[in-house]
Amino acid sequence: MPAAGWRRLALAAVLALVVGCAHRAGSADEPCELGEDVVGGAVEPAARDAVVPGRKKAWEASFGGEEAARPAIRARLAGWPRVLAVDPRGLPADDRGFVGRLARDTWRGLVAFTDRESGLPIDNVRLAATSVAGDAARVGDYTNVTSIGLRLLAIVAAREIGLVGRVQAVALAQRLLATLEGLETHEGFFFNYYDTTSRERTSHFVSFVDSSWLTAGLMVLRAAVPELAEPATRLLARQDYRFFWDPATGRMSHGYWVQRGTRSRFHYGVLYAESRLGSLIAIGRGDVPEAHWFRLARTFPASCRWQRQPPHGRRAKTVRGTTFFGGWYEWGGTRFVPSWGGSMFEALMPTLVLDERRWAPASLGTNDVAHATVQRRWAHDVLGLELWGMSPSSTPGNDGYGEYGVPVLGSLGYAPGPVTPHAAALALAVVPDAALADLRALAAVPGAWGDFGLYDAVDPRTGEVAHAYLALDQAMTFVAAANWLCDGCVQRRFASDPSVARVLPMLADERFFED
Repeated sequence: MPAAGWRRLALAAVLALVVGCAHRAGSADEPCELGEDVVGGAVEPAARDAVVPGRKKAWEASFGGEEAARPAIRARLAGWPRVLAVDPRGLPADDRGFVGRLARDTWRGLVAFTDRESGLPIDNVRLAATSVAGDAARVGDYTNVTSIGLRLLAIVAAREIGLVGRVQAVALAQRLLATLEGLETHEGFFFNYYDTTSRERTSHFVSFVDSSWLTAGLMVLRAAVPELAEPATRLLARQDYRFFWDPATGRMSHGYWVQRGTRSRFHYGVLYAESRLGSLIAIGRGDVPEAHWFRLARTFPASCRWQRQPPHGRRAKTVRGTTFFGGWYEWGGTRFVPSWGGSMFEALMPTLVLDERRWAPASLGTNDVAHATVQRRWAHDVLGLELWGMSPSSTPGNDGYGEYGVPVLGSLGYAPGPVTPHAAALALAVVPDAALADLRALAAVPGAWGDFGLYDAVDPRTGEVAHAYLALDQAMTFVAAANWLCDGCVQRRFASDPSVARVLPMLADERFFED
């Protein structure tokens, strides 16, 4: 699938986070209006402008075309799985051993599905349902900026838990940094997609949220590996997040379309989303004002009848000199500030680098626990399922991908669907016992654990497995597991960055659920 495919679908959950009922800068509240800012996964016209990677097409032509070049693509990978399924009876019985085995197998896959020459992570590999044979597999030989940022986090995590030595970690990161230095950029930021063979950009879009994950990876890398601090800092110094800042709305644009010389027509408007990490980074660096954090919507006015439920406790409050509206939803006696779709990655992906339970105990930290708790209870009480953890993932049985979530957790809410291991792994940071039980239950599903760890998704009703490994989802699983094994080692590295340390007090000052 071309670069407009897998990862774009993965990001659709985030691209739907733009908010109608937008709070315009300077106004405390206003009537609910559904306008251009409610996209629900809609595609901007600019996204239809294709980028043709000329060097890649010429390379494929030298083999006789795209299909004929596929064996050469696979040959560029650093490794390949040996078996389709691992017998779950052989997995460690103790919790630390179990998570350690998950981390080790997942790390081997992250290393294997890397381009040998560039060090760039391959976006996805889909295996046949009955075999690991290469000629029956599909390789998504492109990469995304978030996947690159998470690869840097994974290298640090692998060093911290002893899967690689310092010399190897430096070599892996050094090769990736050297590749980054040679990629085309715009205003110091990287494009959303690149071909892993030719290293050409395959997107016109410079994405705010994806850029922020690369920034986070570089920050953690320079904190953990002093030998690479200089090149990491050099890449970071090129960035100025004012490039995405819209002072008229007090929010961050989705990004910038270089071919049209214009920002995205959409903004990130919801606080409880993956994009909150980018906002935190931009504020900590001094690129945007602190008031931006409080311009992001916690809930919407009750007049927004399209939302799942009218908010409770929605009234004006002032934190650190900025007045805004709070409020929460409630389900089964649990209060929570909603995300847009109710998926786990919206809720918990930022916890890969930010210990929100420590730094935001009365706001984000409590909300993280609530979302994981409702994910589990809703799957059990409403759907009658033992497996839980819904988030954008592969779809078993149809070779597809979808946005999945627990509807009551979202303002709009995605439909339920398969469960995905990265959702359970992310929950290790906030409800570790329940997350461990879920990971073990997933591992017990026949065929769910392959040579490189848990596959991307399981149908919780039929047990059907999507035999796919996605760079984004596997990296989330690995870094989450490593944090559990090393007591938040990646989170501590991130918090030690001066720009992050500068903004952490802001997180402690808000209370989501004040009556």
